[in-house]
Amino acid sequence: IGTARIIRNTLPNATYIGFTGTPISSKDRSTREVFGDYIDIYDMTQAVEDGATRPVYYESRVIKLNLDEATLKLIDAEYDIMAANADEEVIEKSKRELGQMEAVLGNDNTINSLVCDILDHYENNRENLLTGKAMIVAYSRPIAMKIYKRILELRPAWTEKVAVVMTSGNNDPEEWRQIIGNKHHKDELAKKFKDNNSPLKIAIVVDMWLTGFDVPSLATMYVYKPMSGHNLMQAIARVNRVFRDKEGGLVVDYVGIATALKQAMNDYTSRDKKNYGDTDVAKVAYPKFLEKLSVCRDKFHGYDYSKFQNGTDLERAKTISGAVNFIMGRERVDEKDSFVKEALMLHQALSLCSSLVDEDSRFEAAFFDSVRVLVLRLTNTGVGKKISLPEMNARINELLKQSIKSDGVINLFADIKEEFSLFDPKFLQEVANMKEKNLAVELLKKLIAEQVSVYRRTNVVKSEKFSEIMQRSLNAYLNGML
Repeated sequence: IGTARIIRNTLPNATYIGFTGTPISSKDRSTREVFGDYIDIYDMTQAVEDGATRPVYYESRVIKLNLDEATLKLIDAEYDIMAANADEEVIEKSKRELGQMEAVLGNDNTINSLVCDILDHYENNRENLLTGKAMIVAYSRPIAMKIYKRILELRPAWTEKVAVVMTSGNNDPEEWRQIIGNKHHKDELAKKFKDNNSPLKIAIVVDMWLTGFDVPSLATMYVYKPMSGHNLMQAIARVNRVFRDKEGGLVVDYVGIATALKQAMNDYTSRDKKNYGDTDVAKVAYPKFLEKLSVCRDKFHGYDYSKFQNGTDLERAKTISGAVNFIMGRERVDEKDSFVKEALMLHQALSLCSSLVDEDSRFEAAFFDSVRVLVLRLTNTGVGKKISLPEMNARINELLKQSIKSDGVINLFADIKEEFSLFDPKFLQEVANMKEKNLAVELLKKLIAEQVSVYRRTNVVKSEKFSEIMQRSLNAYLNGML
């Protein structure tokens, strides 16, 4: 007798309540038919609104593989088989057809095209996003191994950056055994992949890690395996976890899962279907990017920032500091706050659709984002609100850590650890010589606020007086400087 029967016999009058994150509705299986109507629903829309999860977006790159019509029909047949929930006859037919698909999707030329496109997409769009974690879902174990080997052939230095995570078989060749490893090895890989500072960035999987394996910083999933229904929804949920300023997860499709994704959404609430029924970045994130780019351009109407793209490093840095000065002018107080919000939305949209954005627009977006971060860095007071730097370093390297002073550059983004005095005449003269007076004012305000915060730790009462004295001194000094 099973446990379920024992419980029912023991508690005949009990009310049974079930919980599911992936409701099923197919020809011969239905969550609602077995367990009854829903009592309450906590849907994706509510979860995103509550900050419990992030939305998942979709990008199709099937065309990049140049799969022929016969292959696409084969893949469609695979989806049909999954949808039919397969009796024995269908399974036997499936085995024959899947053998053909293994040969097609595992073709050396196709694998090469796949890997080259993944590397191009990853390195140009995802590698420097958050922690750079990505997952490649392979159709089968042999194909996973082919993908792994081809990546290392093209990027031999990536031995610690990429790993295969899959089950082992008794008939596996010795070479596979060494790569797959034992249970302890897989556990170590799991720890490394969850570690944001680990060099392991790309995991190639088949079935493992597609359910119940959470890495909040994971933001990208490359899908080279037909999936449907709750299996598909569970898999893509790997990239919807909340992490820092993560805008959402991105699923990059190489085998045409779009239709299956929409069908799977039919099992969810009407507002989920409305909000997330079509999450194609080309239709959602890219138009949003263009809209916010236009808004940011309008904010800087009359300011020439062309040197950011085609100037020298020094000219770029001057362009940034000049832009901060422009947006922080006294007559633009409201514009500054509005710009910061719009530029953040521009940055978030770009993080999802960067592969669709042309080079000129990328440069523009990088410019606006560098200005946004510098404005935030200058206007956030105290020592408890540091702005993280990875997003800056990723797009504009070390250049955008710098802002101009009279004789070159000064690092405004690094935490000030070296000893210096706010009353040092040389330091004050350097600030006074800055052409960008609005930026100079905010810099002094920032430094004074941090100095007061440090002082506050030792004597709260005196720090208030110190703050007042400093503010009066600053006002007097600025009146002379401006």
